[in-house]
Amino acid sequence: MKSEQPKTLIGLDNLTRSPDEEEKLNMVFLATFNTPSGKEVLASLRKITIEAVAGGEVTDNTLRHLEGQRYLFGLIQRRINKGLSQTIVKDRKK
Repeated sequence: MKSEQPKTLIGLDNLTRSPDEEEKLNMVFLATFNTPSGKEVLASLRKITIEAVAGGEVTDNTLRHLEGQRYLFGLIQRRINKGLSQTIVKDRKK
């Protein structure tokens, strides 16, 4: 007899989780950042990461650091967006 393996998927951060864990994580990000304070934090993070412009004099290490920050901001934003879409799908199923 074949034993069933738990279903897993590769999440937005390239880590393997169960679909339930992934959904829960998305909802936690949505709950955290979908408040007035959370939105203010996101706006501040956007300014210092996505909207930051590096000039020609920037070093390789500084640019790598900035790109890492941008990656994290993008991951946060994608999790929030997934949480929103999960909520929309759940609402439509009701």
